[in-house]
Amino acid sequence: MASAKKKRPSKLRDNAVYALVWLACFAPLAWLAWRGFAGDLGANPIETLIRQLGVWGLRLLLVGLAITPAARIFKAPRLVRFRRTIGLFAFSYIVLHLFSYVGVDLFFDFKQLWKDILKRPFITLGMLGFVLLIPLAVTSTNGWVIRMGRAAWSRLHRLVYVIVPLGVVHYYLLVKADHRPPLAYGAILAVLLGWRAWEAWRPAPKSSP
Repeated sequence: MASAKKKRPSKLRDNAVYALVWLACFAPLAWLAWRGFAGDLGANPIETLIRQLGVWGLRLLLVGLAITPAARIFKAPRLVRFRRTIGLFAFSYIVLHLFSYVGVDLFFDFKQLWKDILKRPFITLGMLGFVLLIPLAVTSTNGWVIRMGRAAWSRLHRLVYVIVPLGVVHYYLLVKADHRPPLAYGAILAVLLGWRAWEAWRPAPKSSP
């Protein structure tokens, strides 16, 4: 009975934290929808919508990359449980970003989309990042981990180390004037990738005799 009573508060706490994570990830979309309803998306609402959806997708990808370092630095391994949820929200924002561009801006003119992919480097890189992100989203379930095997699954999901830099460069090339936001995201990415490189190459700690 005592064990069951201990598990119940722990489960309730975990559910509450998951709910907060979902709300935090969903809040930017709700805020964008409210701003659109209130006519507060600026002089070019379509451009604002497309850009903000993409920016939030990139932000969540960076948060997903930051979870493992945070879990190790703060000795909080349970943080890793939220990485999948945040990654899927990032994918959802990027899908909405692409859909808004293709559907709202281009009116599903796929010939023009193809021309943009070929002629505009920031769109080329953005589409490449999106295509690489699809298999990560599809294989995000525990079932795929079992089917592929942990080692193969981990190798596939290392594509995120290519996808996020593509997203940062895509954003940098998109911006015409103020490059400070994409440069800031690039700096955060550099720190996160630097930490992972250091973790991979540092000597393993010696076991005590």
